[in-house]
Amino acid sequence: MKKHASLIVIAFLSILSLNAQKLENSTLWKIEGNGLDKPSYLFGTIHITCDATLENDVLNALDRTTQIVLELDMDDPELQVGMMKGMYMKDGKTLKDLVSEEEYQSIDSLFIKNLGSSVKMMQNVKPFFLMSMLYPKYLDCPMQSFELQLMKIAEEQNEEIFGLETIEDQIQVFEEIPYEAQVKDLVRTAKDNLVYDKANFAKLLEVYKNEDITAMQDMMNDENYTGVAEYQNILLDNRNSNWIPKIKAFAEDQATFFGVGAGHLAGEKGVISLLKEEGYIVTPVREED
Repeated sequence: MKKHASLIVIAFLSILSLNAQKLENSTLWKIEGNGLDKPSYLFGTIHITCDATLENDVLNALDRTTQIVLELDMDDPELQVGMMKGMYMKDGKTLKDLVSEEEYQSIDSLFIKNLGSSVKMMQNVKPFFLMSMLYPKYLDCPMQSFELQLMKIAEEQNEEIFGLETIEDQIQVFEEIPYEAQVKDLVRTAKDNLVYDKANFAKLLEVYKNEDITAMQDMMNDENYTGVAEYQNILLDNRNSNWIPKIKAFAEDQATFFGVGAGHLAGEKGVISLLKEEGYIVTPVREED
């Protein structure tokens, strides 16, 4: 349960960038060149899904590497503690300070209907975290996660898991985005009781199944998610840039399997493009590879 809670936090950070750059349809990419002794692999995940089965090409890449690096060190015993510390708004702010009475009642009804509890007990929780509690309701199936599958592989292969950032880094993202901006999507979601979000997420799962990482970008630049659109530099671009020297260090040390949200891969400021700018050869991996 604790691991699922952490996954819901990073699910927020799968927001995608503008200015999409068309790439081949693949969620698995090989990183070579630039002085690397052995290739590493970059795998785009989706944090919440109905089927997190790892394909043979991904399993082969895991066999060829000796450590796994995710967005967060998911087996860090302090992860849950850090997340809990960062959930709450500062300066005594509450949800009622951010919305009208009518909007508040709509959000409260949303929580009662879908989670069986009133939002009144969580009024000082940041809006993005409130929204995250509803994420499992987007699915019409038991929730699965690629990150949890990768953790199982790491345990089976007796490999360590590392993170490209800390939970404090991720919490800081939600400190830099105004609460008033965060609450917009929650208000919209409450108005139609998840109807739009569920339909949109079903489309996203289909796009992910097709491994079309560029289409994921186009799809996620949705006017119905304007609450985060203007902060994509904080949610995505800055983090991608910060990851590059860490990816470089891990890959230079040993053959590494990197697993990050698929939304981080494509685009001019995506991880693939940034790695190429650093001189790496980054190519899609096919099943027969």
